[in-house]
Amino acid sequence: MSAYITKRIMYMVIILFAASFLIFCLYALTPGDFITGNIKLTAERKAELREIYGLNKPVIERYAVWMKNAFHGDFGYSLAQQKPVLTLFNQYIWNSFLLAVVSTFLTWLLAVIIGVIAAYKQYSWFDTIVMIALFAAMSIPSFFIGLLLIKMLAVDWKWLPPGGMLTTGSSATGLAYMKEVIHHMFLPVIVMTLLGLGSLTRYFRSNMIDVLKQDYIRTARAKGLKERKVLFTHALRNALLPAITLIGFELPALFGGSLIIEKIFNWPGIGQLYMQSFTLRDYPLLMGFTLFIAILTVIGTLVSDILYHVADPRVRL
Repeated sequence: MSAYITKRIMYMVIILFAASFLIFCLYALTPGDFITGNIKLTAERKAELREIYGLNKPVIERYAVWMKNAFHGDFGYSLAQQKPVLTLFNQYIWNSFLLAVVSTFLTWLLAVIIGVIAAYKQYSWFDTIVMIALFAAMSIPSFFIGLLLIKMLAVDWKWLPPGGMLTTGSSATGLAYMKEVIHHMFLPVIVMTLLGLGSLTRYFRSNMIDVLKQDYIRTARAKGLKERKVLFTHALRNALLPAITLIGFELPALFGGSLIIEKIFNWPGIGQLYMQSFTLRDYPLLMGFTLFIAILTVIGTLVSDILYHVADPRVRL
């Protein structure tokens, strides 16, 4: 196992170097930036700022400086926000993490439960309704679901706030602050859960259907084991093994934010900040955030591979 981890870490380093170079070139070679796009600055001031921030140097030299600073925890300086990139990450990313953790937990919990029951009752009325609902949820765009729920639950029925993280002008602290944040979380969490539920439920359903046809399931039933034990101990445990590979994609999603959902619900997360940076061409922030997501993706893939080795003895052999 140690040799495998060492080998994978070496691959990770190579992949991250290649990804960082591609990310930097993608933004550095894109025409225009925050300085050249600012009509309030004179030509002399633009030239001065480009000299200060090193934007007039060759791409390779700028990349070397950027990577050297990144190794020391400095991902650059946001020109639009006038703050270090890591400071902005720390300010916004935990709001996105809060939404993502809650919605991911609910998505996986509901997907496992619904997928297992649908597979066990294959071709029943429950399975049919579930499949129709899943295809409908996967077909409807996220912005439409979000706006529809805002119209129904916030505007018409006034059950939930339409957006934001806190009520405008609120100075709540402690327990009152937590209640207010939870109240504002309901709508975006519902939408994010619905969006992820469709594909994940179909994944668990198909895995369970394949497992329930295996010989060891028939053997367990022939031994006289209760159906609940056969279903949740023998079948579900083996059906969840392929899902371990999905964990690698969940890690960057937890910190990456949801661009459309955060924009619709005006949630102050990293996704909305990322969208604003695109509009303003704030390339230092965009490069830092994209590299951060690349690092999380590589780490998540390594974690999922290690967990799969631990969970499935056949892979270890």
